[in-house]
Amino acid sequence: MSIKAIVFDYGQVISYPQDPKALELLAQRAGVDREKFVPLVWALRDEYDRGTVNGRGYYNKILSSLGVSMDDEGLDALVEIDHASWRNINPGTVALMEEVKKAGYTLGILSNMPYDFLAYARKNIPVFSLPHVSLFSCEVNLIKPEKAIYTKLLSMLGLKATELVFFDDSSKNIESARTLGMEAFLWEKAETARRVLLSLGVKL
Repeated sequence: MSIKAIVFDYGQVISYPQDPKALELLAQRAGVDREKFVPLVWALRDEYDRGTVNGRGYYNKILSSLGVSMDDEGLDALVEIDHASWRNINPGTVALMEEVKKAGYTLGILSNMPYDFLAYARKNIPVFSLPHVSLFSCEVNLIKPEKAIYTKLLSMLGLKATELVFFDDSSKNIESARTLGMEAFLWEKAETARRVLLSLGVKL
C-alpha cells in the first residue's frame, strides 16, 4: 500500500520539548511544592486537552487539590507560563513538513491540545496554517491514545490506515496508532523521520 499522508504531533515534535524551567516557575508562582505540583499537572491534563475544562479551570483544579486558592488573574498567569513553554518551534520539523507538502503528499497534524492554546496558535504560529488536515483533541473531545481519535483522523483524510505515516513523541500514542494498521513511529528528529519516510517509499 502506498503512503498518501504524513501526520505529525505538535508537542515535542513540531515544537521543541517543554522548557524544564516552566514547571519550576509554575510551582513557584502558585506557591506550592514542586514535587507535589508536577504530578498533578500531568494527572489532570487529559481533561484540559479533551476540551472539557479551560486553562483557569485546569489550574484551579490542580491548586484546589493542594488546598490553594488563586484569583482569575493569578490563574491566567499560570496559563500563560504553561503556553509560553510550548511555543518554541523546531525549524527542522517545519522544513520536513514543507518538503512533504511540496512533494504532493497530504500533510496533517494530530495533537492533544487545549482550546486556549489552540486559539493562540492559530493566530500566532505560522506552521498551524501549513497542514491540509488538522485534528485537535479539544475540538472532538477525544485524546490520544484513544483509538477513536485515530479513526476520526482517517475519516477526515478519507484514507486507509496503511496509507498514513504518523510521528509522535509518546510510545503509547504510537502503539495505539499501530493497532489500527498505521505506519507510526516514535519521533527522534527530522533527519531520522526523513530516513523513515524514504524507507517507506515516500518520494521527497
